[in-house]
Amino acid sequence: MQALSPTDSAFLWMETRNQPMHVAGLNIYTPPVGAGADFVSQMLASWSTHLAIQPPFNLRPVLRLGMWHWEEDTDFELDYHLRHVALPRPGRIRELLAMVSHLHGNLMDRNRPLWEAYVIEGLPGGRFATYIKIHHALVDGVTGAKMMANGLSRLPLEQKPPLWAQQMTVHPSSRRKAAPGGLLQQLSEAARAGREILPGIGSGLLDLLRAGVADGATAMPFQAPATPFNVEISGSRRFASQSYSLQRLKRIGEATHATVNDVTLAICAGALRKYLAVQNQLPKKPLIAMVPVSLHGETDVGGNQVTLLLANLATHIADPLERLRTIVQSTSEAKDRLSKMPRLQKMAHGMTTVAPLGPGMLTGSARKHPVFNVVISNVPGSKETLYLNTARLDEVYPVSIPTHYLALNITISGYGDNLGFGYTACRRSVPALQRMLDYTDEAITELESALAPPTPKTVAKRPARKTAAAKAPQAARRKSKPAAKGAA
Repeated sequence: MQALSPTDSAFLWMETRNQPMHVAGLNIYTPPVGAGADFVSQMLASWSTHLAIQPPFNLRPVLRLGMWHWEEDTDFELDYHLRHVALPRPGRIRELLAMVSHLHGNLMDRNRPLWEAYVIEGLPGGRFATYIKIHHALVDGVTGAKMMANGLSRLPLEQKPPLWAQQMTVHPSSRRKAAPGGLLQQLSEAARAGREILPGIGSGLLDLLRAGVADGATAMPFQAPATPFNVEISGSRRFASQSYSLQRLKRIGEATHATVNDVTLAICAGALRKYLAVQNQLPKKPLIAMVPVSLHGETDVGGNQVTLLLANLATHIADPLERLRTIVQSTSEAKDRLSKMPRLQKMAHGMTTVAPLGPGMLTGSARKHPVFNVVISNVPGSKETLYLNTARLDEVYPVSIPTHYLALNITISGYGDNLGFGYTACRRSVPALQRMLDYTDEAITELESALAPPTPKTVAKRPARKTAAAKAPQAARRKSKPAAKGAA
């Protein structure tokens, strides 16, 4: 058995019927030219022969002495985790998103490894989709995206075993822990960790105290206004997604000296502003977003390695370029602070920042005094075209976690030359979620229009102005000329 870290354990402790704690990915594929109608069935038949399940796909959670551990499931059943389904006619993207919405609201059985894989047939042109969900205690967003990408092929004709039958070097559960050092080494490591963690807790507490005095673009906890997103949620989900050209967003970023991440925040801010304005619920204060920041590049330690920054979304500003400038200023300040911290200090700072969420959920105070309003994540993906058993991967969409008092989650995932925007929300608390896709389109167009050079206008020619001397004879002639009869 392997003990979970406090961060990983938190996702199991937080889970309730209304608050499932799994993340997922929705991928859409096109079979190769000449593939028969039984392409998916043959693929699944091939997968069913791979019964040597690799970590972490063979691990289930167990509670021992008040602590969560991973242990191998000796009664593993592949048929339970791998499911073959079909869309109802007419099999549009609308029916696919409705099915994903339904599946994403279902809890997973903790007596089994916490993952499920659905292969979904019935899309036009023979296309099919996979929806794979994994508990957040097993993976964070970045690790999950890497696992999915590594499970696919980079060559059209290359065949790989299914995801659960592959050695996952990117996941810590498959690694053996090094033998502990001597007592002096362990004490030294504990002291070093303490020197990093305590300042992170201190800076997080200081931010909580500064919430009332923060100004300008600075984003602090409890600076967020109350919104319809900061309510208790039900267990039902709604999912909406759309893909956009990465080059369009890069052009906006190059013209405004903003990163692609900042541009995506500005697009989300524009969509949120429109959504709330239509409902006459746009607050005068700007919405605050919590943006997860991956720390996997700073360590080879596994599990959830993440901290966060808070971003001022400037939703109170009507001008899209001014809104983007405010977002850039806000995120630049936050990133500058994080860059000066070691990894453990960053994690401690992030954990302290979100710590008030727990008491706020229990007491209900998070409705009127939210720590932040919405979660917006940006997960990098493969730049190369990927294949699943010779089927080309066309689109990638992340499906994430709404929680009590954070009823909407926006996650963006890159693939090739596109970014897939995934909106996941409580079905009851966030009505008409599909409108967010229209508002996202409009937000991108607004930024592009604001950057476009003004269209030259045709100016009508005016007669040259005459001098007083030139006017005089003409005036005299008008006086001497008799009025025409019958004139009105």
